[in-house]
Amino acid sequence: MALTEDQRSLKRWGEQNWRTASGKPSTQGPDATGEVYQPAAKIKRMKSTPAGRRKLARANEAKRRTAAKGKQYAKTGLNKK
Repeated sequence: MALTEDQRSLKRWGEQNWRTASGKPSTQGPDATGEVYQPAAKIKRMKSTPAGRRKLARANEAKRRTAAKGKQYAKTGLNKK
């Protein structure tokens, strides 16, 4: 049976190399950074420009503020098209 478009989209999403910009864990362990998880290709693109680095820094700060409030999900603005 062929996959539906939603299933193909989810499969592509799962195949991406998701990580933090520093490569360290975001929320667990003594080295936790509180950074956002994004596909490695997107992180590379963002780190290549000053505007991208600022946007990534703002997103990480939003993630840390949200985590400090005890919430799991932060609205960082990185997933807007």
